[in-house]
Amino acid sequence: MAPITTSREEFDEIPTVVGIFSAFGLVFTVSLFAWICCQRKSSKSNKTPPYKFVHVLKGVDIYPENLSSKKKFGADDKNEVKNKPAVPKNSLHLDLEKRDLNGNFPKTNLKASSPSDLENVTPKLFSEGEKEALSPDSLKSNTSLTSEEKQEKLGTLFFSLEYNFEKKAFVVNIKEARGLPAMDEQSMTSDPYIKMTILPEKKHKVKTRVLRKTLDPAFDETFTFYGILYTQIQELALHFTILSFDRFSRDDIIGEVLIPLAGIELSDGKMLMNREIIKRNVRSSGRGELLISLCYQSTTNTLTVVVLKARHLPKSDVSGLSDPYVKVNLYHAKKRISKKKTHVKKCTPNAVFNELFVFDIPCEGLEEISVEFLVLDSERGSRNEVIGRLVLGAVAEGTGGEHWKEICDCPRRQIAKWHMLCDG
Repeated sequence: MAPITTSREEFDEIPTVVGIFSAFGLVFTVSLFAWICCQRKSSKSNKTPPYKFVHVLKGVDIYPENLSSKKKFGADDKNEVKNKPAVPKNSLHLDLEKRDLNGNFPKTNLKASSPSDLENVTPKLFSEGEKEALSPDSLKSNTSLTSEEKQEKLGTLFFSLEYNFEKKAFVVNIKEARGLPAMDEQSMTSDPYIKMTILPEKKHKVKTRVLRKTLDPAFDETFTFYGILYTQIQELALHFTILSFDRFSRDDIIGEVLIPLAGIELSDGKMLMNREIIKRNVRSSGRGELLISLCYQSTTNTLTVVVLKARHLPKSDVSGLSDPYVKVNLYHAKKRISKKKTHVKKCTPNAVFNELFVFDIPCEGLEEISVEFLVLDSERGSRNEVIGRLVLGAVAEGTGGEHWKEICDCPRRQIAKWHMLCDG
């Protein structure tokens, strides 16, 4: 039987065939992986994200539920955008759901250059199921105000309220404010923005953007709150705080507006409202009290500070419910060398902290040492407001100086005292 022989050429062809099949397999695997990734990405983009409220600038509501079935805002052809009539800068809110069959907005000629113009436009705009609710104060003529009332006038806030029954959403549109006072004495202008809270639970806190150097800011920002039942609206109230941004210190509070929603019917459609801005209501009896315990350890050269309690804190807004916490700053020769802070206590004017802090003193004795206590109201998403301030040290006046003298005279002894807070 003859032996089986293979030529060298056949051995050379085998690696070539294997390489070709491996290349085809690699290309197929990469293509399949890319196709699977694209499918997963497209499926994720179609899901509606969880949210509590939707904040939309310039008065255009974009609801994720509608984007799959309707033409997306901003995805129109360039030719359509050019042919569309220009919308005035101060035009009132237009909802995407009010487009016609071609996806275009209805034509409305709106000019809002003064409060009287808004009143003239309102009957035309809200003739179909929408109604107007103006405050009695807004009907007063400016010519009837005395000179003192004009000086105390803080401006007018314009906004609208609406309830979307289909989405079970409460919609607030902050349109503009007019006639604000100048908080910057040098430029004689302000940098206003507005913080809004739904009372009494204060679960929803939102704010507008800051508009630079204007006394008549046109915000036109829409806040849509989901999960609020229509039957609950009568129990709620809206609190607007109008502020002026300050880059170098705390923002200046211009005034506030409180709107109880009891008696306001939103079943017929959107309501355009305006209210006079009033001065911030601050309790005149003081800023509250703080119970502090101090102990100076001369052997280890440490200062033990215990923030025990706070009581009778003034309300930071009309709900009367603050979220206080205490910031403790240690100063040496007027230079801050250490800082601590307590936990936040929710919705109480009488907080119990019981938190201890130990500071290392960089010098012998407490002659050049002072401790500052700042009681603040925690505000989510914005700058926290100072409720009251207390300073303990050798040069402090009143109970602050007395308390400091006692711990210097009696080292290693824990001494607690109540102190009145002053304005921050």
